[in-house]
Amino acid sequence: MRRAAKADDNQPEIVKAFRKMGATWQHTHAIPGALDGILGFHGIDVRVEIKDGNKTKSKQKLTDKEAETIEAWKGREPEIVKSIDDAILLMNRLRTERESLNCN
Repeated sequence: MRRAAKADDNQPEIVKAFRKMGATWQHTHAIPGALDGILGFHGIDVRVEIKDGNKTKSKQKLTDKEAETIEAWKGREPEIVKSIDDAILLMNRLRTERESLNCN
């Protein structure tokens, strides 16, 4: 029997930061085989796995199932976010990506 998915301790604060920066967030961590969530920003959707960057490296590792999910996915590569700083960097990259799409 599958164990219930558990969100990392920093997930609520990272999701809150994404939302404050204008993104939408859909939790998916409870879906078997899914990552933590889907981030939406200006027409761009990104699958995100949140890890707690304050934990030891061994505790930040992807589970076997997470790694399999990422490897098998045929779409855009998911992002791994470990901190608010990572969230800000991701949002800045998405803003740049969106601007470059609008310029063409």
